[in-house]
Amino acid sequence: MALLNLFGKKKKAFKAFCNITREPLESGYGYLLTTAQIIASKKYWDLIMTEPETLSYTMSHFNNQPSGTQMRNMIFEKYASVAKPWIVSDSIINYFEIDKTEARDNAKKWWESEGSFTPESAGPASQKLDGSTFNAFKEYAVLEAGRGKLSVSR
Repeated sequence: MALLNLFGKKKKAFKAFCNITREPLESGYGYLLTTAQIIASKKYWDLIMTEPETLSYTMSHFNNQPSGTQMRNMIFEKYASVAKPWIVSDSIINYFEIDKTEARDNAKKWWESEGSFTPESAGPASQKLDGSTFNAFKEYAVLEAGRGKLSVSR
């Protein structure tokens, strides 16, 4: 191993991208959130359910097509089951009602550990939230998210 260092082989710099916007993050910046914190945000779900990749499912859902609702349920389950913490950028942090100081401190620990730091509260949301809280977030994400952006009546 020491011989490799003699030949100038450098360790690659640790890089990260926002898990939501995919924008690159400068070392030491960003916020570290748990999946429970992510799925608790109505603003986040309004964004996710109206992105170009999901908009057709949202339109189908609000047009009472079960396939759209089923796909929105699958999207929710995909995001809610993420076990790792989420590193997010300054540009998206205001979508979440969280303690920003704690999230920033956790991000610094995450950077220092090159992405291996995990807060105790990290894990799939269904395992970290009580059932009624989890179901309330799921109900909004699946049944209501994006309604305002599409101006769909009930």
